[in-house]
Amino acid sequence: MSARELLSILSDTPFWDVDKNNFDVEAFPGCLIQKVLEYGTLDDWRAIRDYFGIDRISKECMKLRTLNPKALSFVCAMSDTNKKDYRCYHFAQTNPTLWNS
Repeated sequence: MSARELLSILSDTPFWDVDKNNFDVEAFPGCLIQKVLEYGTLDDWRAIRDYFGIDRISKECMKLRTLNPKALSFVCAMSDTNKKDYRCYHFAQTNPTLWNS
């Protein structure tokens, strides 16, 4: 599957803030994965899983500064990894918000 085919399969909802037709999948894989995990459907998840693979998805997510807690838990469950291995987990711990204290 090519990057263009992947973008044609994905729903429009994760791309509410960018033009899906001009998105560079290979230049910004972490951004695409984050968008799908936080705003996409289960079919979107299956598409990126088939395109990137579980290992690459988890490695890209480990580099993300922020990730929705539910999305983080989902990636950890699918890749059999620990939340403490992810940058977003530590960033959230060191920068608590007022409503989460």
